[in-house]
Amino acid sequence: MSVDLARVSAQLDSEDAKVRLLALVSLRDVPAQDAVPLIKKVLKDEHVPLRSMAVFSLGIKQTEECYDILIDILQNEPDYGIRADAAGALGYLNDPRAFEPLVRAFHEETDWLVRFSAAVSLGNLGNPEAFNVLMKALDAPEVVLQQAAIAALGEIGAIDSVDKILTFAQAEDCWCVSVWPRLLVSSTRPKADRH
Repeated sequence: MSVDLARVSAQLDSEDAKVRLLALVSLRDVPAQDAVPLIKKVLKDEHVPLRSMAVFSLGIKQTEECYDILIDILQNEPDYGIRADAAGALGYLNDPRAFEPLVRAFHEETDWLVRFSAAVSLGNLGNPEAFNVLMKALDAPEVVLQQAAIAALGEIGAIDSVDKILTFAQAEDCWCVSVWPRLLVSSTRPKADRH
């Protein structure tokens, strides 16, 4: 089914937030090069759920400009939820340039949600250089940051983290055992083959 982009563009200008939201959803099957210009129309929308969805969609509808847009949002957006969406979308972009901004966001951000998204995205990037940041996240007071770090350490194949992660295995709600298969598989591959 073909989407009428001119109609979607007009709907994104509607006074009704529901109409704008449905217009944004209608872009899900539209190629990135056609969707991104329309997504950009609502990046500053006053309706936060719409902005959130638009920001996150830039990680899925990838064009050359998405990286710069997401970095700008991560660094300059006043709403922490939207900054967290940008951090999460950067993980979906899988662009190695996002590594340093995500590390910086993890270290400098005061809101746990942005730090959580940065940790998850560091795992998505698969860069073993995230090891020290993620090990630091294991010491965070927020359990969700610890959980994000455990999962991300599994994603980067950080077998050296096993001893530290084992300290979490005693927790009543520990789901960290789900990381073991990834770590064990990673440990059997030569270092050059790990992400």
